[in-house]
Amino acid sequence: MAKPAAKHHPAPKKAAESSAKGAATTPNKAGANSTPIVEVVAEDGDQVEPPPPEVVEPDPQLSPEEAEEARKNYLLTRFWISARGFWGRHGDKMAWPFSIGLLLLIVGTVGFQYGINVWNRAIFDAIEKRDSATVFHLTAIFFPLAVGSVVFGVAQVFARMGIQRRWRSWLTHSVVTRWLTNGRYYQLNLVGGDHQNPEYRIAEDLRIATDSPVDFIAGVTSALLSAATFIVVLWTIGGALTATVAGSTINIPGFLVIAAVVYAAIASGSIMVIGRRFVQYSEDKNQAEAEFRYTLTRVRENGESIALLGGEQEERDGIDKTFANVLRQWARLAGQHMRTTLVSQGSSLIAPVVPLLLCAPKFLDGSMSLGQVMQAASAFTIVQSAFGWLVDNYPRLADWNACARRIASLMMSLDGLERAERGDGFGRIKRGETKGEAMLSLNDLSVTLDDGTAVVGETEVVIEPGERLLVAGESGTGKSTLVRAIAGLWPWGGGSVNFHPDRRLFMLPQRPYVPSGTLRRAVAYPGAAEDWSVQQIGEALHKVGLDHLKEKIEEEAPWDQTLSGGEKQRLAFARLILHNPDIVVLDEATSALDEKSQDKMMDIVTQELPKATIVSVAHRVELEAFHSRKIVLERRKGGAKLVSDIDLIPRNGKRRLLGRFLRHRKTAA
Repeated sequence: MAKPAAKHHPAPKKAAESSAKGAATTPNKAGANSTPIVEVVAEDGDQVEPPPPEVVEPDPQLSPEEAEEARKNYLLTRFWISARGFWGRHGDKMAWPFSIGLLLLIVGTVGFQYGINVWNRAIFDAIEKRDSATVFHLTAIFFPLAVGSVVFGVAQVFARMGIQRRWRSWLTHSVVTRWLTNGRYYQLNLVGGDHQNPEYRIAEDLRIATDSPVDFIAGVTSALLSAATFIVVLWTIGGALTATVAGSTINIPGFLVIAAVVYAAIASGSIMVIGRRFVQYSEDKNQAEAEFRYTLTRVRENGESIALLGGEQEERDGIDKTFANVLRQWARLAGQHMRTTLVSQGSSLIAPVVPLLLCAPKFLDGSMSLGQVMQAASAFTIVQSAFGWLVDNYPRLADWNACARRIASLMMSLDGLERAERGDGFGRIKRGETKGEAMLSLNDLSVTLDDGTAVVGETEVVIEPGERLLVAGESGTGKSTLVRAIAGLWPWGGGSVNFHPDRRLFMLPQRPYVPSGTLRRAVAYPGAAEDWSVQQIGEALHKVGLDHLKEKIEEEAPWDQTLSGGEKQRLAFARLILHNPDIVVLDEATSALDEKSQDKMMDIVTQELPKATIVSVAHRVELEAFHSRKIVLERRKGGAKLVSDIDLIPRNGKRRLLGRFLRHRKTAA
């Protein structure tokens, strides 16, 4: 169990939105592209996560359209700030060997491509001369060239996919670590920003964001090397074209090279004009897919409630609505694909014919051999393909753009939370250690919403070891929020929450989490299933009245769906018995139990954990019998206040809770 004193706390809503929006609007004007990333190493040599990029305020002179474009550009910068760490000092140790190996393999592949191009010229010249000996000799040469080209091609795929796999693994580990640290996965639900469906972004968008750049860089490198190599071939073979137009002689040097460049420029320019909306359509499609998946997941997770209420038709309407949006976005994207396919398909059909037509005059007047014509045609196609690389890959480039921005948006929301954890001027609850024997103290504690709205006003509470405190009040007075603040899940506010050093806290929420896997794992959670024997697990289940599950301890089943609400709460008490913590926080932990079962669970807590300090939130008056003290929250202007402190069990010693604090304030007033 983690000690609560080590928690960190995120920013309020306006801070997170500033990170997700304001920081991304003026990267060029404010210099965000050059944001320094400092690598910090702990004393033990382990890497410490670098601080997030500084917030850049939006330029008020930008129009909304310019601000949105600047935001999108900065998102790509934000992605690379984290992603490039794969090749950094603390990145993957095989990143550079794989990258250098891939470059060498690309060079080797182009070399074999050139060898086959030269062979192409020689074989057609031999065929034209009907030189059978040379034809047989060249046939023998072709097989080593073909085998070498295939081997290099396969090795190139291995290296390329190796980089993609390792890069995705490294970046996924980094993002998931940041997402799970300090409860940020929970806090993202409480702050504003563009980070909806983080699980889809991590699983799918991050995959595309790391796959595509490797393909693009390998493709561009291959295209540049191929273009440079075969432009020389075209220039050497084609020479100059002399034509007579209107009685004037025109000499065009390197006419094949010029033709290849012009042809590729027309095709690439056409695809950029036609596919200019590809990025936006890809982003809209990915967002629609994420929302559709989230809708289906919600139905599965809440299947019991939906079935009991008969809400299938309403859920079907919601699913149909989100799926209709998916189809609508796919239709828009399909239109873009159709238009770009028109250009790329037409280009691929025309490209092999153009060099033949251009070389035909020279072949007919005898200045070019058949082998030269075929070599020129092959080289022209390779050069055109190299220059037209964008034509074939623009859709994937647009898809990568959209995915990189979505994962960067999640990173920026995490940046906002991390920035607040470092205390960058945001109101947050401090956590420390108590003095003396006090188990828990709330010192001048105030709890606010993420937008700064007060929930609970200034509070002074001291809880001694073994005390059992009941927090009462009307619904909506902030009782559960106060408990979350004590547990470290709610960071916004002021003052401090202090724990006795070396004490462990365990929280039982109203809706216990039941992980997938065996029942043994579910009972042991968050500890490992192997930490307790089957016999110990069985004894805990017996104590909480779940004897009928003892024979299923090692059975794997969807326990979250099969257990009732009451059984889940009983299971949570079984966990409590196994973990035996020092401080227990109960948030409506018996709400699904009948009065008799509730009494039994509280008796078990009293018997099994006699020295534990308990803080409970509950509405039932009957629970007062199991607590020694009660404080009452009452809604007031400026946030709820603690208005009474009652000893449910008479005790000796000084009252160290709210009463003395209230009397002190009254006297001071």
